[in-house]
Amino acid sequence: MQVNIYQGRAPSPEAANITIVIDVIRAFTVAHYAFLRGACNIFLAETVKQAFRIHKEHPEFLLAGEVGGLSIEGFNLDNSPHHINDKNLRDRTLVQMTTNGVRATLNNLSSEQVFVTGFTNAKQTALFIKEKMVETSKVNIIASHPFGDDDLACAEYITSILQESDAITKNEVIKRILNSSAAQKFFDKSEPNFKEEDIFLCAKELNSDFVMEVNKFSRTPMIERVSI
Repeated sequence: MQVNIYQGRAPSPEAANITIVIDVIRAFTVAHYAFLRGACNIFLAETVKQAFRIHKEHPEFLLAGEVGGLSIEGFNLDNSPHHINDKNLRDRTLVQMTTNGVRATLNNLSSEQVFVTGFTNAKQTALFIKEKMVETSKVNIIASHPFGDDDLACAEYITSILQESDAITKNEVIKRILNSSAAQKFFDKSEPNFKEEDIFLCAKELNSDFVMEVNKFSRTPMIERVSI
């Protein structure tokens, strides 16, 4: 089994059977909590303009996301797992647009299967994929933040599970998420747009009964909840 880790939003240089795109802080942590709160699927918009266009065609959809970490005027939801965890999203469809995770996913749809995750669902995602793999499988793991240690630590954790290694523990990943450069503004009291509650939710490992797979064949790619 070959596992490659790449960092950033760009397309990976090598094709793979399976691609896993990680965004711990915060896009795919938000997606995970959205499904836990009842969302049925999440469309991935490349731009704010596209998100609004989808919303115009389907005004019942909820727009969620950020630009530069900040909420987008006219969107229904921001990119905060803390905020989304308070919502009743039963049977709702979201349209998500974010700087790193969504863009990295849209740039890496060439694999046979594409999954997305934050740390919250990383273990379940790795175990699900491990069951499906054969020895010749090639897996690309995309740590979508261009230089964030949070996504990289999560990528190493998934790799250790896929390869049955103890190279990195859950607690080590949590520590690296909390200490990552991407997390620090959330602990800064002079940054009112970023709340520390988000980071604590991003750094929790949850025992979910589903993974998040991207439907590449939809008119607009979307994340679907796939039961384990």
